[in-house]
Amino acid sequence: MGFKMGIVGLPNVGKSTLFNALTRTAAAQAANFPFCTIEPNVGEVAVPDARLDQLAAIASSKSIIPTRMTFVDIAGLVKGASKGEGLGNQFLANIRETDAIAHVLRCFEDGDVTHVEGRVDPVADAETIDTELMLADIESIEKRLQNIVRKVRGGDKEAVQQERLMRAALEVLEAGKPARVVEVDEDDRKAWRMLQLLTTKPVLYVCNVGEAEAAEGNEFSAKVAEMAAAQGNAHVIISAQIEEEISQLDREEAEMFLEEMGLAEAGLDRLIRAGYELLHLETYFTVGPKEARAWTIKSGTSAPKAAGVIHGDFEKGFIRAETIAFDDFVSLGGEGPAKEAGKMRAEGKGYVVKDGDVLHFLFNT
Repeated sequence: MGFKMGIVGLPNVGKSTLFNALTRTAAAQAANFPFCTIEPNVGEVAVPDARLDQLAAIASSKSIIPTRMTFVDIAGLVKGASKGEGLGNQFLANIRETDAIAHVLRCFEDGDVTHVEGRVDPVADAETIDTELMLADIESIEKRLQNIVRKVRGGDKEAVQQERLMRAALEVLEAGKPARVVEVDEDDRKAWRMLQLLTTKPVLYVCNVGEAEAAEGNEFSAKVAEMAAAQGNAHVIISAQIEEEISQLDREEAEMFLEEMGLAEAGLDRLIRAGYELLHLETYFTVGPKEARAWTIKSGTSAPKAAGVIHGDFEKGFIRAETIAFDDFVSLGGEGPAKEAGKMRAEGKGYVVKDGDVLHFLFNT
């Protein structure tokens, strides 16, 4: 399990350039005019994790299989998108299918790249898109409330629950706040997710800065950081131009380039890590002579559920999990030494998998 992140933003903020860099493809047409990306482009990237390479080296694994993350490049939204402006309805529908939103904001000055509003103001840009998403949610809720009136009058429990949740969302949306601020009880979580409201998606603000500002950011990204903190959202600073250049280099050349730019790591690494934190995701590993593989799970996942990520039969027939902590596996030199040192544990159905666990599942077929 990876996760799907929708890349959104106003036209000409660097969305498609970033997408091209992240997926190492030119599938998304980067051009200096609105709506150059009409269909959503989907690309998968391997999630970089140095721990996987370490495990593979120790186990002499023949192949290394990282977990994967999906990016969806969604065409540039504009003011009025919720009413269908600029093919807005189509693009808003694409956002519903994602787990989180990477909101790219223009934090660079460039007279050669036209801004749709004729100015550089990332906070105002964020507000424009946030407003469109909220308006789209309001319209969606109002339509659905009309459609379930009869069921609610008839006492249909599911409809009554839906109405209650939709009215709670409508109240905050009409107050100018996203639906994600609504506190939802555990019993309502499934029904809440089924509403598929755009403003319940976690948001990661991506500050697209110039090459010279990639390490520290600038006055524009500082304002975004302040806004994100006030909202309880996350932000990262990336230069889409640098990421595009890195994507054309091999690993050694990329490391040298980053060092010259004063960057400790590529923006992709920061973006994925921020995305993982945003969605409360973790990684566990399976390691052997055939392959070393990474698997993504939600934080708090039980051992049987984690096994089910590999195959449904593993969860159904789960007996136990044999687990070694990553640090023990590495410091002791592999499964055999870890087992001899008493660092391999047998865990049952109630075990909650921890980030970095090296696991082996036993199950009935």
